[in-house]
Amino acid sequence: MIPSFLGLGVLGAGVLAFTEKISPVPPSHVLLLFFGMTAAPDWQTLVALMLATTLGSGTGSMLWYAAGNWLGPDRADAVVRRFGKYVLLKHATYQRLAQAYRRNNFRASLIAQLVPVARTYLALEAGVLRLSFVPFAVATFSGSLMWNAAFLTGGYMMSESGRDPVALGFRIILIVVAVEVVFLAALKLSAI
Repeated sequence: MIPSFLGLGVLGAGVLAFTEKISPVPPSHVLLLFFGMTAAPDWQTLVALMLATTLGSGTGSMLWYAAGNWLGPDRADAVVRRFGKYVLLKHATYQRLAQAYRRNNFRASLIAQLVPVARTYLALEAGVLRLSFVPFAVATFSGSLMWNAAFLTGGYMMSESGRDPVALGFRIILIVVAVEVVFLAALKLSAI
């Protein structure tokens, strides 16, 4: 599937970034490193890839925001009360996190774009909480641009380094996963 979309060039990369935001398989850091290594023969194409993938990723987040807005706070609260225990999310913790997100909408939305799992699904919660759309959208697109630029540039530099790009990419992915595990563990410990 990925080669078919890459055959569409920059547009295909944007569509894949949108698709990854809806269903994060493969994860964005893997996809973006791959794009940087294979789809960017020069810096102009690299910049176009940054813009296209940011547009695709940001648009995917806006779709999650709309879904959350449709779901609304009452239904989301009921879902957390009923099913939160299955994902280790106590209702009190959810309420505390929701209040913190309301107080720090822009900052949390921006930082969330730099955390693998959060970057995909925090937009749903922003919609549920009916946070102000413009600051959320600006933070989301800005954070997506930072995330995408870092991994696309990393992939581009790996392809030019003369080293084994697969081994380097694998190391980078391991670091990202380790940071994600530490982040989630810290979040869980702070919720106890």
